[in-house]
Amino acid sequence: MMASVAALLLIMIVAIPSSAAQLPRGPYGGGETLGVAGGAVVAVLARERPPHCSVILLTDGTTSATTVFTELGRLRIPLGLATFEATGEDKNPNMTETRLSWMVDEVRRLRQVSGCVTLVVVSDDPAFLAASAQWSLKGRLLTWSNKLLAVTRRPLQDLRHLYTSFSMMNAMLIITNTLKDFFRCDIYIHLPYRPPEAQVVRVASWSTIRGLTLATHLPLFPEKFSKFAYGPSFVAVAMEYPSYVEGDPAWTPSQPLSFTGPVVRLLTLLANNFNFTYFLVRSRDGQWGTKKPDGSWTGMVGMVGRKEVDIGVGPFSLSGVRAEMVDYMTLFVDDALKIIGGLGRPEVDPWGFLLPLGPLVWTAILAALLVVPGMVLLLLFCFPRKAPQRDTWQRNDTFLYLRILLQQDFRPEPRGWERLVLGSWMVMTLVLTKSYAGNLMSMLAVRYIPQPYQSLRDVLDDPSATLMWPGGSISMQHVMAATTGTFREVREARTIGRVMWVKSTEYRKAMETLVAEGHHVLIVEENEGRSLRADVFSDTGQCDFYSSREHFFPSSMSMIGQKGHPLVPALTKSIKFVKQFGIFDYWMRSFKVNATRCLRPPSRITLNSSLAFTNVWGMFVVLAGGHASALSLLFLELLAARLVQTQNSSLNY
Repeated sequence: MMASVAALLLIMIVAIPSSAAQLPRGPYGGGETLGVAGGAVVAVLARERPPHCSVILLTDGTTSATTVFTELGRLRIPLGLATFEATGEDKNPNMTETRLSWMVDEVRRLRQVSGCVTLVVVSDDPAFLAASAQWSLKGRLLTWSNKLLAVTRRPLQDLRHLYTSFSMMNAMLIITNTLKDFFRCDIYIHLPYRPPEAQVVRVASWSTIRGLTLATHLPLFPEKFSKFAYGPSFVAVAMEYPSYVEGDPAWTPSQPLSFTGPVVRLLTLLANNFNFTYFLVRSRDGQWGTKKPDGSWTGMVGMVGRKEVDIGVGPFSLSGVRAEMVDYMTLFVDDALKIIGGLGRPEVDPWGFLLPLGPLVWTAILAALLVVPGMVLLLLFCFPRKAPQRDTWQRNDTFLYLRILLQQDFRPEPRGWERLVLGSWMVMTLVLTKSYAGNLMSMLAVRYIPQPYQSLRDVLDDPSATLMWPGGSISMQHVMAATTGTFREVREARTIGRVMWVKSTEYRKAMETLVAEGHHVLIVEENEGRSLRADVFSDTGQCDFYSSREHFFPSSMSMIGQKGHPLVPALTKSIKFVKQFGIFDYWMRSFKVNATRCLRPPSRITLNSSLAFTNVWGMFVVLAGGHASALSLLFLELLAARLVQTQNSSLNY
């Protein structure tokens, strides 16, 4: 049904500055401005307006509804035409601001419903044009895919104040001239970052005789942010972020700040493609950016959001809270936090003599020592032999199978089926003992390297361990806001001094001192931890650190820009191509030459050295325990024999 409707007229009366309302109709003669420039507006919209976009007309009260229907009725607008007429009856500035804000909200709501709109502003008042452009930026009425077309009869020199706002929007300016026999309209665009001496670019003209004629190679509504004609210079904020951004080894304090790394390389590629230069600055407080209770922001996110800098290099983790302050570009990094801990000293497990056999094997041996002798005794009772032979077998059978297992001597006198049972047991014992001895010989040469912290729970359960968490990061803000679960326990651990906030510039020093000692662990992204361990290996030739098996707080990351700035969607397109073609991933893999050397440090090593008492004291514990048990049993036997002898003596008397 929408396709069958040619136009929908919606008139709303709101207030703007009174100068617009007091402007007389047609100050330059020749009728209303839209009536003069209607042909140019229709020609531009017919050429550039997508079929699925609606049109919003904003006038200052000098354009009648008849002119709107007459001029714009020639366009087929399936999604409708909405007209907002601004008047200035109310002279109260506060009421004017309130009504103008209300109008902006209504236009934004209509734009969100339409999806794609072209805003046409018709006025001969420079104040009205400036106010409409200012509120389009301030109220974020128009995204870059939406277009602004301003129509006026003011001369170009009276409209210099429109440059700042019009250059940041997908906007064009139509200036009409009433000549003797025909009407002519010149169409201008404001290129961004234009130096003062440069002129506004006239891209086309329209007249009642020749119609619409392009004046340059540029199309109508050109992509002004695809290639900068004047080579602007941007300010980018960055900080050391191992694996992504690192200090340039060739940098000296006398030179401008310089970094290297895959993300800086990406920024340099964008600068070459878009024809801009940049210089880097650091975050003043050394933080990435979190929101304070008073609503202000810290770190690099705060600098970008307050428009102190143009680009945040980062990369920054995607967050709904941060998205309120800045705009994200294409996400090109996926990462998650991991624990970096120091490897312990190689050591032999004193209870390693139990390891050659698994728990199930030990259980099966103990069960066999109980079941096999019991079955043999049961069979002897069921199939009795001569008394001497039976008595001899029963006396020796009690510990016979244990003696065989322990490789002690014995002199059995079995016959028949007893030989088969005993032979099977001896074969099983021979295979078992030989396997145990071989495995034990191998394992005594193994040194175990402790890696105790594999999850946050392991760290929290160890009261001597201290967590070092990235300060000023979105993960830190999430921890401080947690009310349940493991992160709440981390927040509570901070109150007792078990959590430290560290900056990204302090990671390397913290690893080589506190983490290496074994009682501190560092929480970093997986790629960041890989880069730190690669740097340590390059300097020392050793893998002294490990990363946990558990990863948590996964995130996607990208660079950031100012909220609503058209530079963000322009750079986003190029970053998307760099990511999709695998270029950035190649930069990540090739940035660190030793990035994969310490990914999986061994948890055990083999040495050829003599065993110390500290390595095998578990065997002596078993020996001492066995002797203590034997002495206790001997004492009980002597005591029992003494009691029996005493009892027999008393009975004889």
